[in-house]
Amino acid sequence: MRIRYKPWARPELEASKFYIDNPEEYKGRWKEAFKNQDNELHLELGCGKGSFISQLAVKNHNINYLAIDLVDAMLGLAKRNIEQKYNEAKKEIDNIIITRYDIERILNILDKADNVTRIYINFCNPWPRGKHHKKRLTHTRQLEKYKQFLSKNGEIYFKTDDDALFLDSLSYLKQEGFKIEKCTYNLENEENFWYNILTEHEQMFMNEGIKIKAVIARLEE
Repeated sequence: MRIRYKPWARPELEASKFYIDNPEEYKGRWKEAFKNQDNELHLELGCGKGSFISQLAVKNHNINYLAIDLVDAMLGLAKRNIEQKYNEAKKEIDNIIITRYDIERILNILDKADNVTRIYINFCNPWPRGKHHKKRLTHTRQLEKYKQFLSKNGEIYFKTDDDALFLDSLSYLKQEGFKIEKCTYNLENEENFWYNILTEHEQMFMNEGIKIKAVIARLEE
């Protein structure tokens, strides 16, 4: 998703208590960045404007969340969305951290000691051209990296509007030793699939008649 440059984003991020600008320094010790270090750690890859992670984190104070994106403008909007949700709930922002980083280099900021128990990937770029498939966040090349910091029985929660990406992702997951726990080709009709947070982006697809595909996969090791 393209987004216009926002000159306020970088200064606001640098002033924020829940933004980290040097994530490589936290590799292997992310729990130290949170107030409650005993909480399990969940990760969102490509958090965008933060609509999903802000709603999720404010409702689950017993879990720590790390949200990653590469674009300052996106993270600036995510910061504001997080602040809004926590202000509305009258809660302290102490279980979520946002950071700017290239997900292709994620092993520079996370390892097995971080013990990530769940990864969320929502509506990532489908990279439809064959020569670009390796850029997909669900590609086997990326899954190999995630396995380096996922906990035993760690999970991936993935949803997309793109049929080809979804089918390929199911294959990628199986190739890399993930067990498909749940799978649906129409998330809207699955009441008990998971606790789904419907974002503006997702609602837009549904309004266009596009079915949302989703999968929960568990690492078998």
